Amino acid sequence: MENYDYDLQSIQETRELARAGKAAADILAGYNAEQIDRIVQNMVRIAEVNAAELAALAVEETGFGKIEDKIFKNRLASTELYESIRDTKTIGVIHEDKTNQLIEIAEPVGLLMGIIPSTNPTSTTIFKSIIAIKARNGIIFSPHPSSKKSILRAAELMHAAAVEAGAPEGIIGCVTKPSMPATQELMKCDEIAMIIATGGSAMVKSAYSAGKPALGVGPGNVPAYIERTADIPKAVANIIASKTFDYGTICASEQAVIVEECIRSQVIAEFERQGGYFMNQEETAKVAAKLFVKGHAMNSRLVGRSPQVIAEAAGIQIPTGVKVLLGEQQGVGEKFPLSYEKLTTVLAFYTVQDWREACDLSVGLLRNGGIGHSFSIHTQNHDMVMEFAQKPVFRILVNTGSTQGGVGASTGLAPAFTLGCGTWGGSATSDNVGPQHLINIKRVAYGIKDCTAQSTYSVPTPQPPKQQEDALLLNLVDELVSILQKSGDC
Repeated sequence: MENYDYDLQSIQETRELARAGKAAADILAGYNAEQIDRIVQNMVRIAEVNAAELAALAVEETGFGKIEDKIFKNRLASTELYESIRDTKTIGVIHEDKTNQLIEIAEPVGLLMGIIPSTNPTSTTIFKSIIAIKARNGIIFSPHPSSKKSILRAAELMHAAAVEAGAPEGIIGCVTKPSMPATQELMKCDEIAMIIATGGSAMVKSAYSAGKPALGVGPGNVPAYIERTADIPKAVANIIASKTFDYGTICASEQAVIVEECIRSQVIAEFERQGGYFMNQEETAKVAAKLFVKGHAMNSRLVGRSPQVIAEAAGIQIPTGVKVLLGEQQGVGEKFPLSYEKLTTVLAFYTVQDWREACDLSVGLLRNGGIGHSFSIHTQNHDMVMEFAQKPVFRILVNTGSTQGGVGASTGLAPAFTLGCGTWGGSATSDNVGPQHLINIKRVAYGIKDCTAQSTYSVPTPQPPKQQEDALLLNLVDELVSILQKSGDC
């Protein structure tokens, strides 16, 4: 195949992976719960052992993020995930309703296609591999070209671990020659039963237009509102820890901080004390000019980078020890570039008069590229939490960093690296995606109501139009004769 053009080689490889994956998935569909758990446990063990190697490889290849944080993500996608899904029923009878005499039985979806982003390459590959196998599915990965080495390595490790524990060969595969034609071919392959897409908006939309079931996610653009009753030092600490985690590569990370005028000076002072640098208007314009290309598409060279790298690229000077850059904005949209999603260590900063203005601004930011995803609020007022729970998002994260909160590291949400945005965000689910989304459920239903009794209501037999006219005429004649008899004329 070496004599063929790269794109043709890529397409042919994709077809071969899909055929092998489908054959393996058909075999895996016959495994029992004990066999599947043994396989998943071994995958988790191998992911844990290789977490550091994979993290270093991802940073080396992409330049995004921090090794120590990617290690944490790899462990969240394996060990923490397993603790969360260990008892999730995905095989055989998963529920029985004795009152209504219903039995629910889980069946696998089949062969999945996993689209993997460059921002979270190894953790997302580990995550999707484990939830796929937990639900008795195979999976073939289409990697982002800029992170193909790290994604391929993670997929190889997961495949080897699965096979070692008894899974069939080919159950997890990865395209080694990624290309757009190959991705499109894999989406259309008859062997693929469902697509799980994590990546840019264009790729996710493409997955949904492939003509088969898909689970996709949208962008974040998460607002973080520090309400007047908040514990300000703690709120700022949470936001900085969240935004600097892996240098902001997770889509659930904060994108804008909103504060009320009455606590503005305290919040600014606390940010500066904890490593925030407030850029002046000129510096903000320089940074924004470097952050975005072609409108508000982010410059890939500054995704997941430290403030120092960003400052150098923009030609501005910042103090030693800065952890995050903040730029004040007065509105949302094209004239206010920091109002868009920024998967790096830069935050927009807004000042409002009260919570009502914060409401309106939050909705504006969400509609500017984050609808359905997540919202963060720092407050001691539960009524305020419930007020903001009405906003158009599916994760309202309270008194926690939105990065760690959204992926389930600091909250009770399910650990996940695929965060649904619901129909508001163009997604088929609003959940943190897990193995329960990767099964079909069939139902055994016993008859519990007697529908054999005949109705006692009899419907008159309709007469043809001619018979109806004749009957009316006879009635009229009878009435006329009766009248004439009474008058003595007949």
